[in-house]
Amino acid sequence: MRLAAPAKSSPAKTEQIILFRVSGQLFAVSSASVQEVRSADSMSGAAMEISAPGLRKVRHAVRRGERSLFIVNGAMHFGLHAAEGALLFVLRKTRTALLIDGIDKMATMTRLQALPLSFCHEERQWYRGLTALDQSIVPVVKPEGFLFPEELALLDAALLQADNTAAAAALEEADSPQ
Repeated sequence: MRLAAPAKSSPAKTEQIILFRVSGQLFAVSSASVQEVRSADSMSGAAMEISAPGLRKVRHAVRRGERSLFIVNGAMHFGLHAAEGALLFVLRKTRTALLIDGIDKMATMTRLQALPLSFCHEERQWYRGLTALDQSIVPVVKPEGFLFPEELALLDAALLQADNTAAAAALEEADSPQ
């Protein structure tokens, strides 16, 4: 009589993540959700200043073809002390570019823990869960958790107002005698 071969355990599902810092705090994001990494300085010339009431975490937008990206200040989003961000993560499938201090490293995540119930406010929408890396617990962010549909509507309205103000100023300048 032959014994059945033992069932092979499937290898743990892994995911590549990017560890990054905002105001000295460590966070992680799936590397697949980051479309590109840019220097904050490289976007400064193309960034348009905007102001949306009650939405202090976004001060700039960048036009990319038909689409506008809103630059979310990571420190303000997470409620951390203000810091000058050096890099931008342009997040895939969103209209968000996240301003961060810097990248720590790439890593492989083998397990994503659900958020504890102590995360009971808006931060439940910010994070996918927690992971353990190098004896540290790191929150893993949701790319779509930085700007919600109602915030995007406010930002679109602020962008339209900024466009109208710029167009009016350009017309006024063109009409003024030289």
